[in-house]
Amino acid sequence: MPKVTLHYPNGEVRTLSVDNGQSVMKAATANMVPGIIGECGGELTCATCHVFVEPEWLDRLPGQEQEEVDMLDLTSEEPTECSRLSCQIVMSPDLDGLVVRLPKTQR
Repeated sequence: MPKVTLHYPNGEVRTLSVDNGQSVMKAATANMVPGIIGECGGELTCATCHVFVEPEWLDRLPGQEQEEVDMLDLTSEEPTECSRLSCQIVMSPDLDGLVVRLPKTQR
């Protein structure tokens, strides 16, 4: 089971085991991770699951669809080149050890 490590803005770190094929957002909401809201349930319509992926992991993720790019414009914290919506990050063995940082706020 792949793991994702979440870094909170306050310095806290938490690691979750995530089923293959499950999104980081679904795992985070199922584990009541503060800072990942997922209002739309992963339908790519709310941007409340914004995360910053550590740069060394970016090339392992699939490219962004235009809908994700558009939704990142609506995040409460300024998106960066490392911004992704965690509902679009589907865990697999290749992503075991993924590291993401949570923004200070979500909308």
